[in-house]
Amino acid sequence: MTTRPHVASLARPYNCRVEPTTTVGRLIDRQPGMTAAELVGHLTPPPQFAAASLENYVPDERYPSQRAAVEAMRLFASDTVAAPRGLFSRKPVTPVAKPGVYLDGGFGVGKTHLLAALWHRTRGRKYFGTFIEYTAIVGALGYREAVAHFRGASLIAIDEFELDDPGDTMVMSRLLGELVASGSRIAATSNTPPHALGEGRFAAQDFLREIHALADRFTTVRIDGEDYRKRDIEGHAAALDDDDFTAALAREQSAVTVDDFDAVLRHLATVHPSRYVGLISGLEAVGFRDVRVLDNQTDALRLVALVDRLYDAQVRIYATGVPLDQIFPEGMLSGGYRKKYLRAVSRMIALTSITRTTGDAGPVG
Repeated sequence: MTTRPHVASLARPYNCRVEPTTTVGRLIDRQPGMTAAELVGHLTPPPQFAAASLENYVPDERYPSQRAAVEAMRLFASDTVAAPRGLFSRKPVTPVAKPGVYLDGGFGVGKTHLLAALWHRTRGRKYFGTFIEYTAIVGALGYREAVAHFRGASLIAIDEFELDDPGDTMVMSRLLGELVASGSRIAATSNTPPHALGEGRFAAQDFLREIHALADRFTTVRIDGEDYRKRDIEGHAAALDDDDFTAALAREQSAVTVDDFDAVLRHLATVHPSRYVGLISGLEAVGFRDVRVLDNQTDALRLVALVDRLYDAQVRIYATGVPLDQIFPEGMLSGGYRKKYLRAVSRMIALTSITRTTGDAGPVG
């Protein structure tokens, strides 16, 4: 008979065996080192969208814009994958599509699914990443080296384009200008807060204003709908007591980490955000003890970046203390980074749910 370990045995030592197939470590002991090629090589769709296609996107018939978005992406994709015309080929009867497409809509309406589907349909060298990932890579490599890596790509897919940092937005606008000039096509999405009637209508205007030099090169596609994740997941992020926390981690069948929440926040400050993907590599779950309400915006933004990587990799979260969807105080939620925090809340609810959907059966993103 196997004796269930006490909470203390998950705390010290960390490199112990909880069950025969479970390895417990600490996130704060991980120091990922990644080359430029490895950083750029990770720019592919998240695993849950590995099979995403325009055919297996399931539109919500209550929102006709979802089906219209599928057709808009099909049109954009057909131009992206079209074979180059020969020297004596006839000119196309219809005008060439714009080199950029922008999907404007709220959480969980399928934008990421459609973006991944476009990536899968595109030939040649292509990249898929979030706005945060691209800006982190530019920060890690330097602008010129980043341009050299991306130049000439057939498609640059940018999920969750964010407009809350003028510096990052200016860098990305400049980068996209150079890449479009090199022949790359750009596809981007951004989120608008849930239940903010009318607010999403202005997201496209903000996007085009901030990339004003490229605005006339983008086709805007609006997608309405409800957060798909919340059709099956309601309520709050699950917060466990000590016994349930220990039992849940003991049931895991692969590598997990267990850390104090404050220790994780301190550790994130020592790792460049571009390397957070390496920080969680190979993990099935993470455990955070004594979660609390955040009081530092820099810590909050780093945590958002970590949650994005956890969500992409579908790494489960177990936590004690304050429910993770309640860690952003009202002052943060009403500030300039509101959309980031609301996205993180939606994702932490999904990752802490005991019975989660995988996102394969319908629009998620």
